[in-house]
Amino acid sequence: MSRISLLLIFCLAFFTQSFILNAQDLVKYRTETNIQYRSGDALDEYMKERCRLDVYVPEGKSGFATVVWFHGGGITGGEKFIPEQLKNQGIGVVAVNYRLSPRVKCPAYIEDAAAAVAWVFKHIAQYGGSPEKIVVSGHSAGGYLTMMVGLDPRWLLPYDIKPVQIAGLVPFSGHTITHFTIRAERGIPGTQPVVDEYAPLYYVGADTPPLHLITGDRELEMLGRYEENAYMYRMMKVAGNKQTYLYELDGFNHGEMATPALGLLLKIIREKGW
Repeated sequence: MSRISLLLIFCLAFFTQSFILNAQDLVKYRTETNIQYRSGDALDEYMKERCRLDVYVPEGKSGFATVVWFHGGGITGGEKFIPEQLKNQGIGVVAVNYRLSPRVKCPAYIEDAAAAVAWVFKHIAQYGGSPEKIVVSGHSAGGYLTMMVGLDPRWLLPYDIKPVQIAGLVPFSGHTITHFTIRAERGIPGTQPVVDEYAPLYYVGADTPPLHLITGDRELEMLGRYEENAYMYRMMKVAGNKQTYLYELDGFNHGEMATPALGLLLKIIREKGW
């Protein structure tokens, strides 16, 4: 468990920018947008609208890592986007839209997230990426979806994919208890914690993908988001998990933390060789 100082964040930003300038001189990138990742006769109009993704990849490269990126927005809003800090970094990025509450209820959005990850496993090699270097990440609601898909095996099971095939999970300030929107769908207030089958904490265990939990400052985060992640970290350790890490970004609130966390995500990818 570590606390990340402002000085370290500024250093990460500096080296990230230096890498960007070098990469831009060497590699060109292309983007394909609004690819439908769910198929079949059962798709309704809302699924056809929301179950789409954008693919951003380096040209002329092979075997690169790919970040599957889930946007935030409380599972009630938000739109897919390629984070600027992940561009021109020698990696691929797949930005995903998913269905939103209240148009749909739990677990529709988790099912969408799993379908998108499965699509990347099936198709990323066609773009030059390695299926063995798929990293799933996202901010806030996106961090929650990251953990649910990567820790509860039932969501990827229909696609014959096991969570341990994911190279790494890097959720930004994600709920580890049952998401507040799911609680709201049941009439439960956001201040009442629930840990059930829709809580990442429910799936604590020794055999998971590497899990890098990143939050903002514990005094500035939304509700108890840092403490949730700290408890997740501790229980993973108690369960014998040796691949769970916790980072606290001092001085950054829930919304602000995404910017330095993207720099940390890139650092983790390089250090791990994903």
